[in-house]
Parts: sequence; C-alpha cells; structure tokens
Amino acid sequence: MKGWAAVAAVSLGIFCLITSELLPIGLLTPVGADLHVSDGTAGLMVTVPGLVAGFCAPLVTVGAARLDRRHVLCALIGLMAAANLAAAFAPDFAVVLAARLLVGISVGGFWAIAGGLAVRLVPADRVGRATALIFGGVPTASVLGVPAGTLLGELGGWRAAFAAVGALGALTLAALLLLLPALPPAAPVTFAELPALLRTDAGVRTGVSVTFLVVTGQFAAYTFVRPILRDVSGVDAGLVSTLLLGYGLAGVAGNFLAGPRDPRRTLLTVSAALTAVLTLIAVLPGAVAGTGLLVLWGLAYGGVSVSLQGWMLKAAPRAAEAASSLMVAMFNFAIAAGALAGGLVVDRISVPAAPLTGAALMLAAALTVAVHLRRGRVRGAGPAEGEGKDGADRTPGLTGAVPEGKSPLKKTA
Repeated sequence: MKGWAAVAAVSLGIFCLITSELLPIGLLTPVGADLHVSDGTAGLMVTVPGLVAGFCAPLVTVGAARLDRRHVLCALIGLMAAANLAAAFAPDFAVVLAARLLVGISVGGFWAIAGGLAVRLVPADRVGRATALIFGGVPTASVLGVPAGTLLGELGGWRAAFAAVGALGALTLAALLLLLPALPPAAPVTFAELPALLRTDAGVRTGVSVTFLVVTGQFAAYTFVRPILRDVSGVDAGLVSTLLLGYGLAGVAGNFLAGPRDPRRTLLTVSAALTAVLTLIAVLPGAVAGTGLLVLWGLAYGGVSVSLQGWMLKAAPRAAEAASSLMVAMFNFAIAAGALAGGLVVDRISVPAAPLTGAALMLAAALTVAVHLRRGRVRGAGPAEGEGKDGADRTPGLTGAVPEGKSPLKKTA
C-alpha cells in the first residue's frame, strides 16, 4: 500500500505540473486582453516553458544524478508553486514569461525523473499499471486542471487561476514529503550516455522522432483550441470550459485504454486518428460537429504519453531514466515548437490553419511508425524487438532495474 500511495503522490505531481504548463491554453484571450498582447504572443506562455523543459529534462537528470530523487522532486514542485504565485501577481507580460520559465524547469526535471519511478515503488508485475497511473496525471490535468482553471479564470480572473495552481502545488509538496520513500540514485546518468543511446538504439531514435511529430502536431492545434471552437465551430465562449472537461474525460479513458497495449501499434492508431480529427475540426462548421470531434480528439490523444513512455522502456529497458529524459526533452521542445508554429499560422494565415498544421504532422508521425514496424518485421520476420508474437512485451528487464555497478547502456547477450 505504501508503494501505491507514493505512486499516487507522483501522479498528483504530474497532474499539477501539466495543469500549470497547459493552464494558459484556456486563458489566452483574457491574459492577452488584460496585458495587451495578441493571441499569438500570448501563446508564448506555452512556448517558453516547453523550450525550457526540453533543455532541463536531461540537465536535471544528469545534474541531480547523485541526489535522492525524493529531494529533487520536492524541490521541483516547490519551484512550480512559487512560479505560479509569481505569475498571479505579475504587473506585465514580461514577468509572466519569466515565471513560466521557472515552470519549464520544474516540468522538465520532474517528468524525466518520475517517468521511470514506478519500477522502484511497486512490484515488477505491477509496473505497467503504476506507470499508467503516474501518466494518468497528464489527461487528468486536461479533465480537471485546465477546465477548472479556465472556469476559475472566467469567474475570478486569470490571476486567481494561477494562484490556485500555486496553492495546489504547495499541497502536492506536502504529499510528496509525507508519502515518498527515500529514493537514492541507483545508476547515475551522464551526459555522454544520452547521445550514445540515440546513436546506438534505432528504437530510441524513432521514438524521439515520433514524439516530436505527434506532440508538435498536437500543440500546434490544441494551444489554440479556444479560438478554433469560437471561430470554426461557433461555440459560445461560456461553454469552452465545459467542452474542455469533455475533452479531458475522453483523454483519461484514452490513457487507461492505451496503458496495457503495445505502444508502437497504439501510436500508429492514435496518430492516424488524430490526422483525421484535426483535419475535420478545421473544416466542419457547427457546434455539434466541433463538440463531437473535440471528444474524439481527447480520446485519441489521451493514449499518447503512456504509449511514448512504453515505447522508450521497450527500446531501452536497461536505460530507463536516460531514455525517459530524451523523450521528455523532445516532448517539451515539441510543445514549444507546436505552440510557436500554431501562433505563426494563426497570426499570418487563419485560425483553421492551426489544426491543419497539426494534421500534417500527425500524418508524418503515422508514416514514421508504420515504416518502423515494417522494418522490424522485415529484419526479424516477426514482431519488433522486445515483443512477443502476440504483441506482449518479452524484453528481459523491462522493469528498468539495472544491476548495481552496471552501465544502463550495456547490452545483454
């Protein structure tokens, strides 16, 4: 029970961080109006933490390699709480961006470390479920965090929403201090190991590439979901928070549906589905069509985070933390790239151009996964490395445990 309580605390931490990172999506219009910036410029509130998180995922993983993981996670959550309180009292947009930079540090470091913690908190045969629970914090942030923040912003102003996330971060810090056991580093990661892993492992390289394409496509569109619903679907502004709640509920279902399934095939299905959904939401008018497509969007994207983490664990089971840090770095760079690309096409072309840009990137992701699966079948005349014929994992050591004194990059015979 103690292990599962610790898993729940880490999941709450992920929930807070993702809520904090994505909170501006539901508040772009009021923040922009209050601080006198355009929707595209306001989108930098998503771009900045994404860029910083991308750099900080490997930097924190390596820089804190010899520190107790419990202490690192608590420090990062505390930083996130302080940053949101600073944003709540910011006098201008520059201060908000500075606070968002601190949020990026927290997101990148926490996520990179938390992604592989399940193997240290629960028995080996429960790691898959624990990982799904930890990453359940991602879609749950969409279900509760972003809609609640949007609603609070509508009722009490955007500053109240940032302050509430800061307060929730302080409560999460208390939960981590109470529930997490000591987590001394088992196999420290070095900077040299990260490019070596990319160079020597084709599965990791492809996983990082797919992460970039899927997440960039997602956030090119999702960062501007409010203008899309308003301008394309004709949804009343007062209904946006309710629709985002439906999106998030579908995302939670997608997360737990994807958790026990083969991550590569799941990502192929997800990216293909998102290609269709984003194309349709850009061209079909009407609130009914927009609402239905938004729910399908949430269901499909809900399986992305847990599937990407599963992909990296399968590709490099003996280098779980290193592989996770690479995925998290690219994930957050892609959030920034997507928000930036979406802002550019919205400002220079039109709002529907954002989901169409996302659809093009999702199609590229689907093709990349399909080619990877085909190459795996051709090479081995069977499933990809680490999988059984039924798609279940058969990789020795998938739990990520690395024998003491062994390099996480050292291959087993």
